[in-house]
Amino acid sequence: MSVPQVLTVPQHFPQIRRGRLETVQVNLGYRCNQACHHCHVEAGPNRPEQMSLQTMEEILRLVERLGTNKLDITGGAPELNPHFRHLVLAAKALGCQVIDRCNLTILLEPDQETLADFLAQQGVEVVASLPCYLESNVDAQRGK
Repeated sequence: MSVPQVLTVPQHFPQIRRGRLETVQVNLGYRCNQACHHCHVEAGPNRPEQMSLQTMEEILRLVERLGTNKLDITGGAPELNPHFRHLVLAAKALGCQVIDRCNLTILLEPDQETLADFLAQQGVEVVASLPCYLESNVDAQRGK
């Protein structure tokens, strides 16, 4: 089969049109308080890679320019990035819905005592992962 034949779109195939970008998902880094065996980015307590404030500011400018209405924040544990709260506040100021992909155990970590209240006050949607309903299974999967 030649390349032109592969690239030919059948007449009955509907045309695909790109709409406005609605959601921007950003990974704030690989640092996490867990060491989950199933983690697709292999995040963990010993991973130092984190997004800089400068990069976050660039993302916020992009979000504003594109008129994006949703910022989906993930990681590792994105809350461990020292600029996490700044990003949330700035995105909310732009009118974005903010989603925090959270492992929930971060709420029990030292220096995170005010995190739950912050997320609630800012109206952040928390999407939590729980790999199983059995505590022993969850602990095993999360590296305990």
